[in-house]
Amino acid sequence: MPSDAATTPALLAALRSLRDALRDAAFGLEIPSAAEAVRRRDELVAQIGDYLLPRLEQLDAPLLMVVGGSTGAGKSTLVNSLVGTEVSPPGVLRPTTRAPVLACHPQDLPWFQDDRILPGLPRSVGRAAAPGGLTLVATDVLPPGVALLDSPDIDSVVDANRELARQLLAAADAWLFVTTAARYADAVPWDLLDAARERSTALSLVLDRVAPHAAAEVAEHLRSMLAGRGLASTDVLVVPETRLRDGLLSPAALAPVRALLVRLEDDAQERGALISRTLQGALESIPARGAAVARALDDQRAAADVLHSDVDAAYTRAEQEVDEAIRGGALLRGEVLARWHDVVGTGDVMRAVHGRVAWVRDRLRALTGAAPVAERELRTAVESSVDGVVHAAADRAAERAAGAWREHPAGRPLVAGARRLDAASPGLLEQTRAEVRDWQGFVFDLVGREGSGRRATARLASLGVNGAGLTVMLAVFLHTGGLTGAEVAVAGGTSAVGQKVLEAIFGDQAIRSMAERARRDLMVRVERLLDGEAQRFRALLAGAAPDPQVGERLRAALGELRRAR
Repeated sequence: MPSDAATTPALLAALRSLRDALRDAAFGLEIPSAAEAVRRRDELVAQIGDYLLPRLEQLDAPLLMVVGGSTGAGKSTLVNSLVGTEVSPPGVLRPTTRAPVLACHPQDLPWFQDDRILPGLPRSVGRAAAPGGLTLVATDVLPPGVALLDSPDIDSVVDANRELARQLLAAADAWLFVTTAARYADAVPWDLLDAARERSTALSLVLDRVAPHAAAEVAEHLRSMLAGRGLASTDVLVVPETRLRDGLLSPAALAPVRALLVRLEDDAQERGALISRTLQGALESIPARGAAVARALDDQRAAADVLHSDVDAAYTRAEQEVDEAIRGGALLRGEVLARWHDVVGTGDVMRAVHGRVAWVRDRLRALTGAAPVAERELRTAVESSVDGVVHAAADRAAERAAGAWREHPAGRPLVAGARRLDAASPGLLEQTRAEVRDWQGFVFDLVGREGSGRRATARLASLGVNGAGLTVMLAVFLHTGGLTGAEVAVAGGTSAVGQKVLEAIFGDQAIRSMAERARRDLMVRVERLLDGEAQRFRALLAGAAPDPQVGERLRAALGELRRAR
């Protein structure tokens, strides 16, 4: 607890910052630490909002004792018996979602009518609240300064009930935990009792329905179990097995629990010490619990980095595959090669390329001028060839990335929930066609700009910009290490391009530069296409992986809390 009032504003501000950072902590990747991190995050958010902030703001508020326990333990019967009438329906309604009941002395009712505690639960006074609300009951039977809250079963078959039970227990100054002689060793209650120890929550344990002849033995065994879990100071209140009257416990059976409430009523100092103990324990537990959430966020980021790396590797490899196909002549096989033969006339070019450059140029001029259909078909073949290479590389990249994700626990659900993730996207082919057409336009413009203002303009005009442009495109597809020779044989040496013609028009360095610029421009377009394909994977990760700034904010808020305390 703060040592003086001056520290409280800083502490409150730090707790609010921490709560907000925790709320933003997302664990969308299904890795082993995620489920536990979500539980810790939710418990911290609930405890800060429902307990620490309200209690620090109003230290003199009545003590809130939450009555919790497993299904059929007798919680509602105990609360009804303490109040003297049925305020919390037991038994048959247990599996349903219903509103918890808070009972208090009439003079304490104003403390609970506003949203000071449990701000997310709408109040209903004197009548049953709707599911998701909080029923408030005022009764003179309970002492002033102590309120009882009957929570849903901690092991309810209804998820909402279990979650609400944990939220209510996190909002308590003290727990009155109810179990039975037959079920006190069950695992679920002990998970919550361990949480009470972790937070130093004041705890009293009601051992219900104990046969009188076994009371001492059962109580002793339970105390030894508590001591073994670090809860040796826990009060064990034994309620003997007895016949109910009008659904209520007899005063004699109820006496141990009633005595606890009377003691808290009569001794304000003890009541204050109990509140202080729970408050201090909760504050001391937060740094370690918050740090565990921050580490789990680190796990999320690490898993996201692995998945990002898988995608980057798959699509980087795809870019390399396309680049190798472009540089290595693979695009000049099949249809492109056949169309190139139609345009330039293979035999004539092969005979002339060793010296009769002018003749070759004239041959190209005559053929490209006289055969626009063959030229268009070559241009289309180039486009289709690039389309096919890019699409095939994208298919392989998608398959590799999806396969890697399936091998990772965080990636597997993302792949399973997405459509066609292991193949290229349906629109890629049309996008590629558009990019290749634009690239061809870029090459033709490049050739035109290079030829303008030169003495070779007339020569270029005689060859034709389209003919020169197509030759540049094919030169891009031929070389693995740059332009180095007068001709490059394609598909086993059966054809060659008219590079010498272009060198005669533009010069050796200019044609080298044009081919390299054309290749770079094409690869920029390829990278853009493949990056768009990879973005399908990245978008899935963006929706599941946490924002790195959230972890930074969380650690900063934990540091702020340490300084404020």
